[in-house]
Amino acid sequence: MAVENRNPGDLAARLAQKLSRLSSERRTADGFKRESFTLPREKAREKAREWFSRFPKAAYMTEIESWRELDDGNIEFTMRRLPSAD
Repeated sequence: MAVENRNPGDLAARLAQKLSRLSSERRTADGFKRESFTLPREKAREKAREWFSRFPKAAYMTEIESWRELDDGNIEFTMRRLPSAD
């Protein structure tokens, strides 16, 4: 495979793309889908309830993977679930 552009900028771009691909593959290697949110406390609770209602824990292994309260009072959290229960 011949590479047409061989300047340092092209090399850096190719390496960045490859690292990005590898990083995303590692993130999804466990099979879970994740989505992160930053919401006010009550909206965060509503969003978590919505996820548990839409993707029941017994079928999708849904859980709040991590959460923290930010200085402004918002809650930053990541929900995790299996893609399907089929």
